[in-house]
Amino acid sequence: MNAWLLLVIAGLLEVGWASSLKATAGFTKLWPSLFFAVTLAGSMFLLSVAATSLPLGTAYVVWVGVGAAGTAIVSILLHGEPVSFGKVFFLVLLIVSIVGLKTVSGPHAE
Repeated sequence: MNAWLLLVIAGLLEVGWASSLKATAGFTKLWPSLFFAVTLAGSMFLLSVAATSLPLGTAYVVWVGVGAAGTAIVSILLHGEPVSFGKVFFLVLLIVSIVGLKTVSGPHAE
């Protein structure tokens, strides 16, 4: 499977575990804690697989960016986090940066 696709899936799994943190109630609730553990493990595994084909720095930044932007968007849409022009502007900037890194990653990356 394409390393970039694995990296995006890893980032989406990061959104899952980060978004579930509050629901774990300090890891006192079984199912949210289990969801957290499974998505965290899957995210790390896929990041490590993608990093075998992609430059590590680029892979890590894209993984963090997808996770951070996705978690912020989920928090806004599902958890009622306040939205401001500045927040939306910087989320868009982050997403543009992720796409930019993919674009300039050179021919050695899958």
